[in-house]
Amino acid sequence: MNGTLIWFNPAKRHGFIRTEQGERLLVEESGFEPGHVLGDRCAGTRLTFERIEVPTGAHAVRVAVVPFIEPRRARLRRG
Repeated sequence: MNGTLIWFNPAKRHGFIRTEQGERLLVEESGFEPGHVLGDRCAGTRLTFERIEVPTGAHAVRVAVVPFIEPRRARLRRG
């Protein structure tokens, strides 16, 4: 699934993700793939993840940051 990070607090080691369908999922630090754990001020970061159901509700696991690729600009033709 894809979604956007609403907020993540590294001190509390959890945060929330908004899915493309509008659902809000809890994400814990342990749910991130190695090398993808985020710090402060990361709201709006695009993520991929899997949704699982646990007794306390839905959680996101195997969370990874979607790399941002800046669009290429067209060259000005001279001639």
